[in-house]
Amino acid sequence: MTGIETIADLFAGPGARDYLGEAVTIGEHMRQAGALAEATGAAAPLVAAALLHDIGHLRSETDARHGTAGAQWLSQWFGPAVTEPVRLHVAAKRYLCATEPGYFGLLSPASVRTLALQGGPMTPEQAAAFEALPYARDAVAVRRWDDEAKDPAVTPASVRALRGPAQRIAQLLGVRDSALTATELRTLNATAPPR
Repeated sequence: MTGIETIADLFAGPGARDYLGEAVTIGEHMRQAGALAEATGAAAPLVAAALLHDIGHLRSETDARHGTAGAQWLSQWFGPAVTEPVRLHVAAKRYLCATEPGYFGLLSPASVRTLALQGGPMTPEQAAAFEALPYARDAVAVRRWDDEAKDPAVTPASVRALRGPAQRIAQLLGVRDSALTATELRTLNATAPPR
């Protein structure tokens, strides 16, 4: 089974579960986040990070660990331009709560509950350390799409629809997959510079 098939199966199975009491399933939430990123013209690795940011939840990770565990699992196919924003998207919520007036008021009730489990808003020292990380800006972008991606009226394309030609999947997801050609693999393994 290819990486894309493995990920698609997670969306089809565990992705159909309730998403912490939100109005969408976790798979719908993740697909919406990816669609929001793509709509802004984000680079393919950042679109992939938005699409896959909660993959740890699909693999039954706890809320406090889902970003780190998901990024580690994704690293078998993706480079840091995808995995680092996934790993840091929880920290980005904590960062925004500490540094952006009014951000906390935008969180859904489920996000407020999980914020406490994730360590609450960052201290000024933690926020400064977060800002210095190479993929902090990308993680903040993923976090904002994460926050917006909870609309029950939106139905983005299914992840299985991404199984089309390998080049399209490469453009959208940046996946390193054994079914891709050597040229595609070289392109996919190139690390996008952090923003």
